[in-house]
Amino acid sequence: MTAKPKTYYVTMTDKFMSGWGQANNQIAKYVYVCDTYEQAEIVAANAERRGDQKYVNITDRKPSYNSRRYHVEFKTIENSAIWYKPGAFNHF
Repeated sequence: MTAKPKTYYVTMTDKFMSGWGQANNQIAKYVYVCDTYEQAEIVAANAERRGDQKYVNITDRKPSYNSRRYHVEFKTIENSAIWYKPGAFNHF
């Protein structure tokens, strides 16, 4: 029996989007789903380069947040490919 590949999650708080729009009166959290730890490191490094993302973390446990306090969006390479490219936000 082969082991299921481990999934990693990169979590972050978006300072710019928090408090308005879809996150009205909430904290905007993004969770990027990654197939490998190396992929998670790329996403985390890209988030760290941006001034609008804070509290960037990598975990192997699927995060869960209180829906009254947080607006959470799960992202994947299919719908947010730029985040998975090394150095994507070097211009920030």
